[in-house]
Amino acid sequence: MLDKLKEAEKRYEAMEKELAEPSVFSDPERYAALMKDYKNLTPVIEKYRDYCRTHSEHEEAKALLDEPLDADMKELALAEMKETKARMETLSEELKVLLLPRDPNDDKNVMVEIRSGAGGEEAALFAAVLYRMYTMYAETCGYKLSLMNANETELGGFKEVTFMVEGNGVYSRFKFESGVHRVQRVPETESQGRIQTSTATVAVLPEAEDIEIEINPADIIMESCKSSGAGGQHINKTESAVRLTHKPSGIVIECQEERSQFKNRDKALKMLKTKLYDIKMTEQNEKIASDRKSQVGTGDRSERIRTYNYPQGRVTDHRIGLTLYSLEAFLNGNIGGMIDALITADTAEKLKASEA
Repeated sequence: MLDKLKEAEKRYEAMEKELAEPSVFSDPERYAALMKDYKNLTPVIEKYRDYCRTHSEHEEAKALLDEPLDADMKELALAEMKETKARMETLSEELKVLLLPRDPNDDKNVMVEIRSGAGGEEAALFAAVLYRMYTMYAETCGYKLSLMNANETELGGFKEVTFMVEGNGVYSRFKFESGVHRVQRVPETESQGRIQTSTATVAVLPEAEDIEIEINPADIIMESCKSSGAGGQHINKTESAVRLTHKPSGIVIECQEERSQFKNRDKALKMLKTKLYDIKMTEQNEKIASDRKSQVGTGDRSERIRTYNYPQGRVTDHRIGLTLYSLEAFLNGNIGGMIDALITADTAEKLKASEA
C-alpha cells in the first residue's frame, strides 16, 4: 500500500506543477479534468502525509530508547511510541478506505423516477410523500431539484414523477434510494381503520454526458401533445408537451413541465440519454456480479429496500437492518443519517472484498 501511495504522491506533485503552468489555463477542458483529478487525490495525499509525519515521530521516539535516559524521559518516549503506533493504525485503516475504487458516477447529477406500485390511489399518495421527502432533503443539502414530468392523480398523488437533482456528489448520496419502498398506514379513505400496505418504486439514474451516449436523430419519433394531469388552471392547454419514442430501444419519454415545446424537447432528450446510459451501465455491471454489491445488496430494483410504518412511527432499511423511530422527521427530509449508515455499510463490504 505504501508503495502505491508514494507513486500517488509523485502524480499529485506533478499535477500541482502542471496546474501552475499558464498554458493549462488556456485549455479549459484540460484544466477542468486536471482539477477534478487533483481534487479527488487531495484527501488521499493529505492522509498519507499525516501518516508519514506520525511514522517519523514514532521512529524518533523509538530511537530515544537506544540512548541513556532517566526514568521520566523513558516513560515519555514509551508513551509517545504507544500514541503514534495507535495513530498510525488508525491512519492506515482510513487510507485503505480512501484507496478503494471510486464509483465513477458519484460526482454526477441524477434523474430520479418515482412510480406508484401496489396499492392503487394509496400507492400514488405515497409516491407524492417520497417526492416531498427528496425535495426537502435536496434543499437541506443545497442541491438544485427540478421537476421534469409528473402524472398526477385526482387526490394529489403521483402515478409517476420524474425529477433531476443537481449538485456536488449527488449520485453518491442518492444511489442508495433505488428500490421498492413499502408503506404501512391507515389510508384516509379507510373507514374501518385497517392498515394497508402499499409500495412505490424509486429509480436513481446518473445523468448521462453527451460524450457517453450518442443518439441518431433518425431513431427518434417526436410528437407534440397537450399536457395531462388532474386538471385545473395550472395545466397548460397548448400542445407544448413532448413525447419522444426511441425506436431501437422502445423507450418512450414524456415531458410537460415547461411551457415551451423546445425546452420540453431538450429535457426529454436529456431523460432519454440518461435512461440509455443506465441500460448501458446495467449491462456492464451484470458482467461483473461483484460490482452489483456497490448498492449494499444486489442492486436489483425489485428488491424491497425500506419500510415506512406509520402506526409505529418507524422506518426500517432492510439492507442493513437499521430501524429509526423518527418517521415524521425522516419524511420531512431528514434522511442523511440513514444514507450515512448505508455508505458506511457499503464501504465495509468493499473493504472486506478487497482484503479477500
